[in-house]
Order: sequence, then structure tokens, then C-alpha cells
Amino acid sequence: MIFNSLNRKWRTLALAALLATPLQTTQAQDLTTKYERSGARETVTYAECIDYWKMLVRRFPQLHIREIGPTDAGSPLHLVTLSPDRDFDYASLHRKNRRIILINNGIHPGEPDGIDATMMLARDICLGKKKLPANVTLAIIPLYNIGGSLNRSEFYRVDQNGPAAFGSRGNAQNLDLNRDFIKADSRNARTFHQIYHLTDPDVFVDNHVSNGADYQHIMTLLSTQHGKLGGPMGAWLHDTFEPALYKMMQDKGYDLLPYVNHFGPTPDSGWTAFADGPRYSSGYTTLFHTFGFVPETHMLKPYKQRVEATYALMECFIRFTSENSAKIKALRDATKTAVKTQEKFPLSWEPDTSKPQWYTFKGFEAGYRPSDVSGLPRLFYDRSKPYEKQIRIFNHFEPGNFVTRPDAYVIPQGWWAVIELLQGNHVKMRRLQRDTTIEVETYTIKDFKTVTSPYEKHYLHFGVKTETSKLRITFRKGDWYIPMDQAANRYLVETLEPGGADSFLAWNFFDAILGQKEGYSSYVFEDTAGEFLRSHPEVRKALEARRAGDSTFAKSGSAQLNFVYRQSPWNEPGFMRYPVFRVVK
Repeated sequence: MIFNSLNRKWRTLALAALLATPLQTTQAQDLTTKYERSGARETVTYAECIDYWKMLVRRFPQLHIREIGPTDAGSPLHLVTLSPDRDFDYASLHRKNRRIILINNGIHPGEPDGIDATMMLARDICLGKKKLPANVTLAIIPLYNIGGSLNRSEFYRVDQNGPAAFGSRGNAQNLDLNRDFIKADSRNARTFHQIYHLTDPDVFVDNHVSNGADYQHIMTLLSTQHGKLGGPMGAWLHDTFEPALYKMMQDKGYDLLPYVNHFGPTPDSGWTAFADGPRYSSGYTTLFHTFGFVPETHMLKPYKQRVEATYALMECFIRFTSENSAKIKALRDATKTAVKTQEKFPLSWEPDTSKPQWYTFKGFEAGYRPSDVSGLPRLFYDRSKPYEKQIRIFNHFEPGNFVTRPDAYVIPQGWWAVIELLQGNHVKMRRLQRDTTIEVETYTIKDFKTVTSPYEKHYLHFGVKTETSKLRITFRKGDWYIPMDQAANRYLVETLEPGGADSFLAWNFFDAILGQKEGYSSYVFEDTAGEFLRSHPEVRKALEARRAGDSTFAKSGSAQLNFVYRQSPWNEPGFMRYPVFRVVK
């Protein structure tokens, strides 16, 4: 009996051994992506992408997928977590001293390299072909612009070399989502805010494909501008993080180059680096002290080369983040602490052309020949004539237009659209429990300019000039008091100070104050204004000075009458008065 039992046991084990190899092969074949099955010619649809991730989650317990919130297309935005110890709670992961890398794919669905590369990378990690270090967790947005992905065609991005068909740049509102992070007109962006603050990533990677000039490099990299990131984090990004990525990619056979931010005929003479404002993904994450990157493969390279380069670069991010975990945490923690008491914040950055950096650029000789369309000279690149040369890139930006941090901001509750954005970005604030009189600094908008064409649903303001005064204002119960002692201070300053290039004023959230609601009938107010000038000689003096210095004003009776109205107690107090008030104790 014992012998027969052992014999049956060994027969069972032998049968299992015989079946093991074909079973594993079948499983591996089942896990191939559409990209692989098509010979690197096709990318997934939105449904195929999510189905693939759900299939991986069913197979591998170290993967988790959840729906976070809505998008403009009606379908939910998903978050995939790949965690070595199967802990998918981000608060717990941070307590365990894990470094979080947040990967965003498909913000422009016509640039799907990251979609396919990330599916394969996660699968290979789960199969043990690639290693995810124990101190790193991957947070993955499989496909961000769902509406653009559903609008699929083989004709978008006419200049791009594959894949066969892909989605459009515009989302379901026809918004470019990589201009929407700060204003959040889309549900996608509002759900992204949830994902970002849930994960609080140490490193953010937003995979793209670049167009523009032709050159030999397969991959270029847009790092958040180190001068804009600022402080020790910015210095370490520039001096350590970026050089390490370049070296790692070189070891993998890729000559990495900074994003080719070039708009002239050819890039041979170099360019000024891209300064990413918070409307862009990496600029937005900078406001909350994350190392942000936008990889940009080159559109003219075969799709296979682009996907493989994206895969390789994500491996480099994982390795560097793991090897430098303690330093990354220390820098972010110190920055989050320092920003709570930082006194001055810049609102503008200008390139310093006295500090070029030199890079080896691998290009193709350019020339001109007659156009088949116009007969006029047209640019072309001759791929039979590759070259290498040293070029200058101006990657140092000097901060300017500094503002002093107030002790707090106060925003009346009527501006709920702004309040909701602050709340979605985890800003700490409280409602006044009773009507309260507070001495505040107020801005009066004295001048501004506006673009003449719409840009992403808005007519952006710029060149804002203000006048500051102090007033005692009675705020109502329910108005919002925002203390400036928090890690979100930089976000608050750059959105609430009217001079910021991506401030909420610039994006038209406060346009109602720029139009006068109250007024007067000229023939009636003429008598009232005359009486007012007789009893207020200082206003008459100001009127006469304005007449003497402005001949156009001196010839306009209506302009002079309005000047008096604006100086009078009948002037509408909310007109041109910026409705975000600064508490300075």
C-alpha cells in the first residue's frame, strides 16, 4: 500500500512536470498585448486597454485596479497599482516609506507609446522578467484621455510613423488635456486631482510623442524646469537626477536629449528649454513638490522603436527612484516643510542666456527644394547625411515678479467655482462661523490685456497691473479663510495672486468683476458730480491734472464724468476689486 501510494504520487508529480512547460507557455501567450500580436503595428482601443489590465489583475495578486472618478466621455478614469507586497492603500504605502511613481498614459491618445509600453512592463514585472524593487510602488493611469481614444482614426497625426490607428488629441470636450491641469475644465482633470493627491507621487511620468524637426534621437525628455522647481529639489534634479537618467539610457543604447523646444527652421543652433507652467502636467505637479517628467519619443521613428524606448526609460525611473529613495524622500519632506514658512514666491521665470548648457545633438542636414504644392522653397531633412554637433540649450531660468506670502487669503463664498478647485487640491481652509470684520489687503485691477483668440475655452488675461490698499471688510458667515501655513502654499500663490501667468484671474474665473454693473444717467449725474467736486477739491485737482497730461481725456466729457464717478462714493465697490483678499498681520 505504501509502495502503491508513493508510486501514484510520483506519477502525479511526473504528469505535472510534463504539463508545466506548455501551460506556462500558454499563459505567456495569453498575456501578449495587441501591440505584440500585431508585430508592433497596432495599439489598443480604450476597451481593449482596460480589459487587458483587468485580465492582468485577475492573474496577478500584486496588481490592483479601481475606478476613481468620471471623465468627460462618461467612462471612469482607472488607477492601477503595482505593489510588491500587495498593499494598495497609499496612506499605508507612504507610512512604509515606499516611493510612488505615478505614470500617466494617453493624455494625447494619438501618442500611445506609453499605453502599450506600460502594459508590457507591468506584465513583465508580474512574470518576474523585470524587477520592481521592494521600496517602489507603481501607480498607473492606463489611458487618461478616454474621449480622444474613442475618437479613433488612422488619419490623425499625419506626420507620425505608426501605429495603424489611434485616438485624437482633443478630449470629449475637444480640450487639450495637457493645458487643463490648473483650470480643470474637464472632469478628467478633476479626477486626476483626486489621483494625484491620493498617491502623492515622488516621481511623475507623463508619456508623450514629440513632433517638430527631424533628428536621430528616438527619445527626448522634458523635465520640469529645475529653476521653476527651485530650491534643493531643483538643484538635485538638474545636477543628479537628470544626468543619471541620461547615463542609464545611454547604457541601454539610447542617446537621450532634452525636449527639442525649437520653432525656427532647424534646431542646429540650439534652443531655450521649455518652462512648464501649471497648465501642463509636470508644471502642475511641481506646485506640490513632485519630480515631474514628460518623455517625448520622436514621431518619425518606427512605432516599435518608440515603444521600446519608452519601456526602457520607465525602467530607468524605477531603478533611480529605488536607489535614491532616501534622498528623494528627504528632499520632498524638507521642501514641504520649508514652503509653509517661505516668505517670497516668484510668479515669473525668464531664461538666462548667459548660462548655456552644451549637448551632443545628432541631427540630419537640412536643405531646401521646390515645393510640389507652391513651387516655392520648402524645408527637408536629408537622412543620408547624419551629423553630430555640440549645441547650446538655455536651461537656466531666473525667477522674478516676487510676491510676499500673506498670513491667509479670504475668498467670499460666492466664488464657489474657485473654492471647489481648491478643495479638490486638498487645500486646508475653514468657513467663517459668523459675520467677521477683518483688515485685509485688497487688489484693484488697474490694467490688463487679453488674447484676441480663444485658447482652450478661455480668453487668457496677461500683463495684469494692480494697486494695493488696506480696507476693513465685513465678511459673511460661510466665507472661506485659507491659512498660508501649508504644503499647498505654492499652489495657492500661483493660482490666487492675480499676476500669475496661470492664475485663476488669467483663466477668467473672476471676469465678472471686470464689468461694471452699476452706472448713472449722464444728464442727472452731471449736477451731482458738480456738487461733489465743489466739496472735494482734492478730486477736482486730480481731474485737472489728468486733463493737463492727457489731451484725449481733456476732449472727452464722458471720460471726465466717469473719472469723477470712479472717485465718488457712488462708484460700484466690486468693480475691478479683486475678490481674493490678503490677511497680513
